[in-house]
Amino acid sequence: MKHLLILFALTSGLLAQQAPSALYVSKNASVTLYSEAPMENIEGSSTDGKSVYNAATGELAFNVAIRSFKFQKSLMQEHFNENYMESDKYPQASFKGTINEKPDVKVNGSYPVTATGVLDVHGVKQQRTIKGKLNVNNGKITITSEFMVKCADHKIEIPKLVFQKIAETLKITVTANYTAYNKNPTN
Repeated sequence: MKHLLILFALTSGLLAQQAPSALYVSKNASVTLYSEAPMENIEGSSTDGKSVYNAATGELAFNVAIRSFKFQKSLMQEHFNENYMESDKYPQASFKGTINEKPDVKVNGSYPVTATGVLDVHGVKQQRTIKGKLNVNNGKITITSEFMVKCADHKIEIPKLVFQKIAETLKITVTANYTAYNKNPTN
């Protein structure tokens, strides 16, 4: 809940400017990262992503706590947090931008979209345009995306000793299920 409040504070403009029917919230988005390397594939996942989507303006804000990623091997998780992502120093990864297309969220369907904005990972902000898909099914919205992130673009250093174990580019997959934001849930 704390992360959701932080996200809302960051995106307060989204909440103040639009009627509640235009706002959609995802409280448990799934994020996976995958590294395919010669010696070992590495996969981590989190279901703690938080996001707000304003269907009227296309604005999109997303964040995930780095420490929320889980790995099969505890040593991988430790190295990910301490050696590569420096989770204590950079506790969140985020994206804040705009979906360029304006799909009609009142009409069921699957819409290809692109989101342009700032991806902030490891304290390095990078302007990105990321492809995705927005699905509408009876008032529920799901946004999915798969994109690549180069470690060097975000100053994530890979020691030469483990270079064969970790790829220079990670595949990121996001699935966020949104529900309409109701400012006053008793109505």
